[in-house]
Amino acid sequence: MKWIIGIDEVGRGPVAGPVAVCVCAMPISEYRKMSWGKLNDSKKMSLKLRDLWSKEAYKMKKDSKLKFSVIYRSAIFIDKNGISLSIKSSIAEGLQKLNLKPSDCQALLDGSLKAPKEYKNQKTIIKGDQKEKIISLASVIAKVDRDKKMNSFHTKYPEYLWSKNKGYGTKEHYRAIRKNGLTILHRKSFLASIGRRLTKI
Repeated sequence: MKWIIGIDEVGRGPVAGPVAVCVCAMPISEYRKMSWGKLNDSKKMSLKLRDLWSKEAYKMKKDSKLKFSVIYRSAIFIDKNGISLSIKSSIAEGLQKLNLKPSDCQALLDGSLKAPKEYKNQKTIIKGDQKEKIISLASVIAKVDRDKKMNSFHTKYPEYLWSKNKGYGTKEHYRAIRKNGLTILHRKSFLASIGRRLTKI
C-alpha cells in the first residue's frame, strides 16, 4: 500500500449548519517521517493550535505532500436524507475526489465511520482522532473549515450566535429560535423532537 487515509466528520450533532467530512491522504513513507507534535482530536486542541495545523495542512497540500478534501452536506440534505446517509455519501465523494486506487490505500476512520466496500484495507477506530495522527489531521481540517463557514453564516444571521455556538443547541441558540423562528440553515428534523422544550426556554 502506498497511501494512508484518515477520515473524520465534524458537525454531526448541531441543530444548524452543515455536516463536514474530511478525507485526507498521505504517502505512507511521508507519514512515518512526520513529526506530529501536539496534534490531537480537534476538540482537545486550542483554537490557536488548530489554526496552526490547518495552515500546515494547506501548505503540505500545496507542496504535494498531502491530499485532502472537505465535503459538506447542508441542513436541507440532512433533513431529506438523514445524518447517517449524509456522512456516508460525503465519505464516498471525498475519496473519489482524491483519485487514488482503493487497493493502494489503508483507510483509517474515526468512531463508527465506514468507507465504501471497495476499500478492502480499512479500519474503524474508536477515538481514532486521538490515536491515529492522520485521523487527527482530518478532524482538525474539518473543524477549522466548518467553523469558518459557521462564522460566515453568523454575519447573515447574527441573532443565532453561530460564531459562538457553531450551530449547536445551546440555551441561547434555542432562545433565538423561539424569538426569531427557523432559517434555511436549521435542521428541522433535529428540532422537531424538542418543539415542546423550546416553549420552556
